[in-house]
Amino acid sequence: MQKGKKVDALSVLPDDVLVNILDRPTVRDAARTSILSRRWTKLCAKLSWLIIKSILTRRNPGEHTIRLLSTTFYLRDDVPISIGHAVCHAMMAHLVEDVKFSVMTGTYDIIDMVEDDLVTSARNFMLFFDACPSEFGGLTALDLENLRFGESDISNVLITCKRLKRLRLYNCDSGDCSTLPVEHSHLSELSIVHCSLERVMLNWLPQLTRMVFEGWLQFQDPLFIHVPLLEAVSLTNLSLSYHKMVKLSEFLSGSSIRDLKLRFCSEKFGICFRQLRFLNIVDLPEGYDLTWTMYFLEAAPLLKELYITVWDHECKMEMDEEKRKEESYSENKGVEWDSAAADFQHHSLVTLVMFGFESEDCFVSYVRRVLAAAVNLEDVFLCCGLECDNCPDKKPGRYPWTKRQRISLKKRMTAGIESFAIFHYATNMRTDHLKRREYPKCSLLEAKNDFL
Repeated sequence: MQKGKKVDALSVLPDDVLVNILDRPTVRDAARTSILSRRWTKLCAKLSWLIIKSILTRRNPGEHTIRLLSTTFYLRDDVPISIGHAVCHAMMAHLVEDVKFSVMTGTYDIIDMVEDDLVTSARNFMLFFDACPSEFGGLTALDLENLRFGESDISNVLITCKRLKRLRLYNCDSGDCSTLPVEHSHLSELSIVHCSLERVMLNWLPQLTRMVFEGWLQFQDPLFIHVPLLEAVSLTNLSLSYHKMVKLSEFLSGSSIRDLKLRFCSEKFGICFRQLRFLNIVDLPEGYDLTWTMYFLEAAPLLKELYITVWDHECKMEMDEEKRKEESYSENKGVEWDSAAADFQHHSLVTLVMFGFESEDCFVSYVRRVLAAAVNLEDVFLCCGLECDNCPDKKPGRYPWTKRQRISLKKRMTAGIESFAIFHYATNMRTDHLKRREYPKCSLLEAKNDFL
């Protein structure tokens, strides 16, 4: 050591020895030590263990509001109960605006689920529910999957969850072809996906604004008894060959639907809506007449936007002819419709968007009908077919790619018709159109795309 230069004995020790020394005192002492030297500053990150008695002792519980407390967990042993108690403690110590439980069973393919598994999972959930009434009383959103409840279990859950605003049920029921009555004063979003229900009865839902009903078996029509604020509905209808005709006008007659999304697993249909402003019809079969959809214009005088998607999504379709017969698929893809008036005019429609458009007669004749009827139509967007990485390669379609093809096509569509509508050939999908194509959809309907 040079004369006059002072070096403390600790500083000359190797890092592993210094870390061992720092492991011994309290965290406070270790933090203070790190201030003494730049070299020591890096050593705290190498400590082998830390003991933190309380990180929130000086925090005022009422000082900050928790906007959303969301937990996702599996029904395993006592784990849900411990999570529930932790959430309850948080709600007691802090002001929490929204609390969400997403309860999972760990099975994603409903084909692999057997009834015993569904019943066992439902029993485990009800044990959790009975052990945590206060926690469920504070919930604003509940997401459940793969549960076969007792007859009154779902009603009891709704009674206890007094603050509930959003409910999502995926593959949940009280037995095959059971009835689900729903009553709740605050529920605003309801999503029912692939549930083996014969009927859904919306008896009293004064705050319900959005509903998604996917995989509807249609043994009996849902009953929309008291849903005065219902505005957005998404419906997927299975319509097997032995099911009755769909008549949405009958069970939605007491509502004021403004946004509607329809997905077809078959093509039997009949509807009437006076308050409809936006209509989204998806998964219409390729190669069939679209004229029947003109009925929507007659039934919805206030309709402003009409979206139509023509697409055979083969990776989600049963293409084997023998299996289609065994599983009672409807083979009648055409729909007969007679216009009430040949000179019918619609004064509200301003936008027509078609996905999967081709220069085929069925498309051209349909656009001509819309142009003739919608006297105030402003824009017509003709988009090419949608693509899916999982679908087999298709033959090239007859979309008008060149300027010459588009000029010729426009002449075919407008011949003898006076219309000021502007045609847009959207080879690249517009972001806003793609978003509108997915609307309406409840916020809780996020996963399970393999079954939608």
